[in-house]
Amino acid sequence: MKKALLIYNPKAGNGMFKNHLDFIVEKFQDRGYILVPLRAGDPGLLDGIIAEAAASGVERIIAAGGDGTINLVVNAIVKNGVNIPLAIFPAGTANDFAYYFRIPHEMEAMTEIALSDRVLYADVGIINGKNFVNVAAMGCLVDLSQRTDPNLKNTLGVLAYYLQGMIELPNLHGVKMRFESEEFSGEESVYFALVMNGKSAGSFKQLAAPAEVDDGKLDVLLFKETPPKDFLPLVFSILAGQHRENKNVIYFQTSHIRIDTDENIGVDVDGETAGPFPLEISVLPRRLQIIVMPKEPKDLETCESADDVDAVQ
Repeated sequence: MKKALLIYNPKAGNGMFKNHLDFIVEKFQDRGYILVPLRAGDPGLLDGIIAEAAASGVERIIAAGGDGTINLVVNAIVKNGVNIPLAIFPAGTANDFAYYFRIPHEMEAMTEIALSDRVLYADVGIINGKNFVNVAAMGCLVDLSQRTDPNLKNTLGVLAYYLQGMIELPNLHGVKMRFESEEFSGEESVYFALVMNGKSAGSFKQLAAPAEVDDGKLDVLLFKETPPKDFLPLVFSILAGQHRENKNVIYFQTSHIRIDTDENIGVDVDGETAGPFPLEISVLPRRLQIIVMPKEPKDLETCESADDVDAVQ
């Protein structure tokens, strides 16, 4: 029989994913797979198992959790030179990388996609030697996710971030940061900066609408400190997806950027704490193989059309 490795975060989202393990095992066995489940809690154990995955006959890897779990798996894949296709089960609070590939949240649909033989390639970002798949963020609002209660995140999802943001709003201030890249260099006072591989972060689905995960480029967004009269228009432009044209936003694409600051601020990479400064950020073009919806999906009524998936190529 063929062999697949399922790496899951038992605490991701509402913690209910593990209740579906028997269903997933059954589906994979019906297609001739031995499915090996592994909890994602021990990075050392995970690293060793992925390092031996190809030699042990693993033909596909499934990461079940949020962007943080996917980040953990991808770092092990890249570190160990593994080239096994990766499937994603979006089971966490933040699932932006899965959203890019139109992967649904319904268990049966995502399981069918994980059994597909169709793959698309995706870039991987690098920040100070650590890989990321979706976003590296920094600024006075960035450690918001670290200060949000995990139980609240699991219960309320992205609403928890909004509630925490309301608490933090009085402390909002600009941070002087230095940016060096071929496309843009300079010092700016910013509320926060995003270096993105995908299009979305949190509940904002079009933060970097022009982004493609296989173009060899990272999309950089700098949200500058604004006069009080310009703050609400900036917020509304973000909500409307029109922020890239706002005079207080700097947007560009690059394959390498250096970011530094003298202030003690948070750095978040795919939902996990990172750093320290200075940050050297670059990209590994088309490093991952991502398993996606087949061109002619069967019994996937909750999925987007195959043409929609083709649009991300």
